[in-house]
Amino acid sequence: MASAAEQMAANLSWGALGKATDLRQRIFFTIGLLIVYRLGTYIPVPGIDGVQLRAFMEEAGAGIGGILNMFTGGAISRMGIFALGIMPYISASIIVQLMTAMVPAMEQLKKEGEQGRKKINQYTRYGTVFLATFQAWGIAASLEAGGLAHDPGLFFKAACMITLVGGTMFLMWLGEQITARGIGNGISLIIFVGIVAELPAAIAQFLSQGRSGAISPAVIIGVIIMVIAVIAFVVFMERALRKIHIQYPRRQVGMKVYDGGSSHLPVKVNPAGVIPAIFASSLLLLPVTISTFSGAQTGPVMSTILAYFGPGQPLYLLFFTGMIVFFSFFYTYNVAFKVEDVAENLKNQNGFIPGIRPGKKTEEYLDYVVTRILVLGSAYLAAVCLLPEILRNQFGFTFYFGGTSVLIVVSVTMDTINQVQSHLLAHQYEGLIEKSQLRGRKKTTPKAPARR
Repeated sequence: MASAAEQMAANLSWGALGKATDLRQRIFFTIGLLIVYRLGTYIPVPGIDGVQLRAFMEEAGAGIGGILNMFTGGAISRMGIFALGIMPYISASIIVQLMTAMVPAMEQLKKEGEQGRKKINQYTRYGTVFLATFQAWGIAASLEAGGLAHDPGLFFKAACMITLVGGTMFLMWLGEQITARGIGNGISLIIFVGIVAELPAAIAQFLSQGRSGAISPAVIIGVIIMVIAVIAFVVFMERALRKIHIQYPRRQVGMKVYDGGSSHLPVKVNPAGVIPAIFASSLLLLPVTISTFSGAQTGPVMSTILAYFGPGQPLYLLFFTGMIVFFSFFYTYNVAFKVEDVAENLKNQNGFIPGIRPGKKTEEYLDYVVTRILVLGSAYLAAVCLLPEILRNQFGFTFYFGGTSVLIVVSVTMDTINQVQSHLLAHQYEGLIEKSQLRGRKKTTPKAPARR
């Protein structure tokens, strides 16, 4: 039987949004900062030759658009101040999370509460600066080698690096402000807006191929149906759970005896979310960026790397798949769902899985269940992420909205809607409490009986 909270959530009306003043302010604040982000993607890096850049992007846009613009919201094609996007921060945060799970000193720091969390955030910012500086130097050198700079030299490289690193740090601050004072996860929303903003242009380009006769109408209809099917499949898989039954024994508190209860431990089919796909994609961004902007002046090492690990190459697809599977298992077992911690918490709470002894046996059972689930979850992630690569290289047309982009859009949309519903539910609770208090004030104390 559903609880009172679940019944209230089921009967929640979106019309209550007009009455939730605090939620409206959060939404407007979020939209305002996202507009600032979009405006920043159109501010160019100083020293860039705009005419040559546009001519260059018309030739290389088909290859760079689907890979890099997905994370930067088109800023990389315009060489805006946000050309690096938020990817250095995401990579740094994932690395710090993995180190927190692997390094004992970092793990102890995580257990120190608020002070430890602040220290970990500080390490993440340091890592962001380091990664952004490294990537900015690669882009600056590539731009200079590709002849896209007005005045090549040390000053151009320094100005380009300072601008790109400053843009990434500003985006990191913007995301933190959205998370704290807005609605949803700020970092995820920045990537989400970048993907959605470039979607109309990608759709127009795809339809123009149909008008020119490069793609038949049947293929266009088939791709549209496939996109809808992929979105439905991703939503289904992201909501899929494996529920492990948990039993709690009867306990006595003082003179009262409480009956034992039962619950379930939910294990998602994809516990790591989009992090394996994002991390695997970020590892492949830098060589593609350098090769794109440096053109024919790439060195022998970079030429060899691109020959074997360029987009669409067999080793590229194999490496991409391997990284997704590896990070799915690694991130789940070390960060998202640590079986030893879950088994220890169940033991401390006197909970147990029916038929399984608490402690080591419970840990082994959870490890067995999660491993089997992750085989399906990592295969699902790899299949969705490889879909646009296969379509792009085997059938010769760009399939922008697919793979990592559809995973991010669906996940962020579901998470943001859940947060909005949580705020509305909290506002509804506050309204009920205020009504009950007002009714209590109207009650008058009964008069004493008159003396005879």
